Amino acid sequence: MNETCKIKVENLNMHIGKMHILKNINIRIPKNKITVILGPSGCGKTTLMKCLNRLTDIYPEMHVAGNIFIDDEEILHARNDITKIRKRMGLLSQRPYPLPMSIYKNIAFGLKISDRRKKKLLDMRIEHYLKQASLWDEVSDRLKEPASCLSIGQQQRLCLARGLAVDPDIILADEPTSALDPMSSQAIEKKFIELKKSYTIVLVTHILRQAMRIADYVIFMYLGEIIEQGPARDLFNNPREEKTKSYLQGVFY
Repeated sequence: MNETCKIKVENLNMHIGKMHILKNINIRIPKNKITVILGPSGCGKTTLMKCLNRLTDIYPEMHVAGNIFIDDEEILHARNDITKIRKRMGLLSQRPYPLPMSIYKNIAFGLKISDRRKKKLLDMRIEHYLKQASLWDEVSDRLKEPASCLSIGQQQRLCLARGLAVDPDIILADEPTSALDPMSSQAIEKKFIELKKSYTIVLVTHILRQAMRIADYVIFMYLGEIIEQGPARDLFNNPREEKTKSYLQGVFY
């Protein structure tokens, strides 16, 4: 991979009791690209995503070994500030989880987490992040309304805006369009393509067509293992591994 490497994972293993969930994971994620982690349901994609921002720490039954580097900083080391690590990563989940407060306060919450809370700049910044998520034109006259009043697609874009307000350099998106209608899904995909100019995006999906539309780099997983990884054009057009070929042909899911 010739691009600058943003995230490097070396010999990562994760066990739950005697179950070996992630098996010797070694991957490279390029900077300012959309990297898609692709594979059938239950293959370990979401678990790998949780390792990247150390959400595994909140599950005592999960035992993680190996190394994860962000810009050459090892983040699994116990002395690292987990909050500082997570602030570098905006997280978008399968279903949107807006905070039980107004649209305005949802974004203000993200700004306060990143210590940007000066009142005279708050309005300007909230507008900026809502525009980044392509939501400003739809909500600019209803910022005081509860976020729960928004459609599911709008809520997902609000969660994206709130994640961007933390001022990350990485966006982790775990099946971010699985609960959305086709138009909302298209809006999220289009926004990711725009945002990769400023952010490194890691997207988990089992939707092959989505991966083909937006991926720059692809990591294909199966049963907790990395089967193949590489530039999207190469992996989709000329896969090296038989399991990859079978998956792309729809032989197994």
